Amino acid sequence: MTARDTDNGNGSDESRRIARAVLPEGLRRETLAVRTALAPSQHGENSEALFLSSGFVQPDSATMARRFANSEDFTYGRTSNPTVRSLEARIAALEGMEAAIATGTGMSAILLLGMGLLKAGDHVICSRSVFGSTINLFAKEFGKFGVRTSFVSQTDLAEWRAALEPATKLLFAETPTNPLTDVCDIRALADIAHDAGALLAVDNSFCSPALQRPAEHGADIVMHSGTKYLDGQGRVMAGSLAGTEKLMKDVFGPVMRTAGMTLAPFNAWVILKGMETLDIRMRAQSANALQVAQWLEQQAAVARVHYPGLASHPQHALAMRQQSGLGGALVSFDLRGTSSEVARANAFHVIDSTRVLSIATNLGDTKSIITHPATTSHGRLTEDQRRAAGIGQGLVRLAVGLEHPLDVVDDLQRGLSTLNT
Repeated sequence: MTARDTDNGNGSDESRRIARAVLPEGLRRETLAVRTALAPSQHGENSEALFLSSGFVQPDSATMARRFANSEDFTYGRTSNPTVRSLEARIAALEGMEAAIATGTGMSAILLLGMGLLKAGDHVICSRSVFGSTINLFAKEFGKFGVRTSFVSQTDLAEWRAALEPATKLLFAETPTNPLTDVCDIRALADIAHDAGALLAVDNSFCSPALQRPAEHGADIVMHSGTKYLDGQGRVMAGSLAGTEKLMKDVFGPVMRTAGMTLAPFNAWVILKGMETLDIRMRAQSANALQVAQWLEQQAAVARVHYPGLASHPQHALAMRQQSGLGGALVSFDLRGTSSEVARANAFHVIDSTRVLSIATNLGDTKSIITHPATTSHGRLTEDQRRAAGIGQGLVRLAVGLEHPLDVVDDLQRGLSTLNT
């Protein structure tokens, strides 16, 4: 309950001081990204407050007992925090979900997903094109506890259907994928999952709710690595799950309280600030990425460009329907090479020739980042797993930021123009 709810109409200074509480219905995503949060404290701060406290004082023993028993309000930093709660409310609002739960990293969000939903003997169907650590988490770590995972084509619906078993409890997809930008049909996967009595979880890290809301296409759970575009400036680690109130409170909440994949309040506050510019950034970075991708398609040394905003992309029409008509900010391209060794050498040459781009493994930053997926994000996979996922040694991934796109083009040209092809 907020101060606005309890205002007795006397126009007291306190009721006027707390100026923001319940938002009207029907606000658009850009407004929700700026305004969704808990009500301010009695001080009336306009920027969400950062609460750095591991514990919260209770008014009396009976209240403390009730709150601990029912996980109400704020008791201990591992289970709840006002700053983290504001972030959870904002993520849920932007995704069009009832509730969200924030975690320390994107991978811990997937760990929470599995620990909350799965048990020994259960079966998962997952796209083989997802992030390398996600593949390892499902195949190796969950596999230790008797959870089986079948990896299928991102885009072949027949493979998803064929992989169904009576024990299938979860379908998991990332769209677009990292780094090949394959786009799955969320609505079709949701129908397949629901017909089988399973849930569909979608990793929306690379589009963000600024471009894509998986729930609108039938997804039951939306996962984020908040480290990426939600933060948007490469500062902190974070993750989240969003879905129904029942899932967040009754299924994932108890696991979070016990296992403690907790998001730090400072990190939550940074991402709250990042999300205020999410829509502006995503539109600008998508426009920059499209210009760079169009240029890359014209380069003789480039065998193929992977970018959903290009008409040449196999799922271009689907991407435009699901992603608000924009391709996102992630571009990958395959360099020509007579062998995998030559292709890798060419990729290293192009990457090492840059003077503006950052050579790093993150993405979603305002600074453009270039990397070699086969030796970084997918470096811990076997060669067979990389081959199945389409990750070759000549593949270069570019996460386009907010620099002028022609400066990004000029930086790539340094290496591309000096390749021995």
